[in-house]
Amino acid sequence: MAKEKTKQTTEMKGDNQDVMPFGKQNFIIVLIGIALIALGFILMIGGGSDNPDVFNEKMFDFQHITLAPILVLLGFVVEIVAIFWRKKQ
Repeated sequence: MAKEKTKQTTEMKGDNQDVMPFGKQNFIIVLIGIALIALGFILMIGGGSDNPDVFNEKMFDFQHITLAPILVLLGFVVEIVAIFWRKKQ
């Protein structure tokens, strides 16, 4: 009786060790999310002025105020999707 239980638990542990939690699709989705986050932060760069006495209106452009934060948030949502993504069996 005891030998059967240890054999069953050994077989179950062996099966679980062979399965990877993330597949190829998960890593591709993670890379897409990282790219979106990086693109959002790159779009936030700029708009400053070389002369501190001069105000530059480009700082409040659509790209810096709206588009870049949306891309960063979208990238984080894609990362969450990548974590929860399961391959169809």
